[in-house]
Amino acid sequence: MQTENRIAFKEWGAVCAALAQGRQSLIVRKGGIHEGREGFRVEHREFWLFPTRFHQGADQLQPEQADLLQQPYAQEPVENKIKLGLYAVVEEVYELKEEPQLAGLSKSQVLNGETLAQRFAYKRPGLYVLLVRTYQLPQPLEVENETRYGGCRSWVKLSQDYPTAGLTPVLSDEQYQQQKRDLAERLH
Repeated sequence: MQTENRIAFKEWGAVCAALAQGRQSLIVRKGGIHEGREGFRVEHREFWLFPTRFHQGADQLQPEQADLLQQPYAQEPVENKIKLGLYAVVEEVYELKEEPQLAGLSKSQVLNGETLAQRFAYKRPGLYVLLVRTYQLPQPLEVENETRYGGCRSWVKLSQDYPTAGLTPVLSDEQYQQQKRDLAERLH
């Protein structure tokens, strides 16, 4: 793990909350408008999670996961602040090219089937699934939310590096390995 990092990855606050609670160890990504014609690419293998609330709603989550919207990472932060407390290390990248593969994701993450299907079909069929090991700080940092962080993009370069000292894994090694095995079985 890097000792410090200034790269952040924008993700729905509800998904960040699910990662923080160990409900999932993956990120499903199509890409934002600013990713251009090529769409999303895994540009960085380690990053801070940048919780957002844009486009997020209970109707896009599996019904039993709606409580995530009440969790701290899914809540609107103090004005002009971002909560940085989660850090992810990408272990595997899957590129799904066939819509039936989406069924294998239902038990591995919190988005509902309709949301996954919409993301898959947007522009050209396909979806990336990033298997990540998630770590957390005992107390999240509150960072200034600069206007340059705005927009529909996945990657953000923060104004400074933030140290990763003090991060602890959300899941034990055994729990994480089980989620990793389960995902591999469902996607193959």
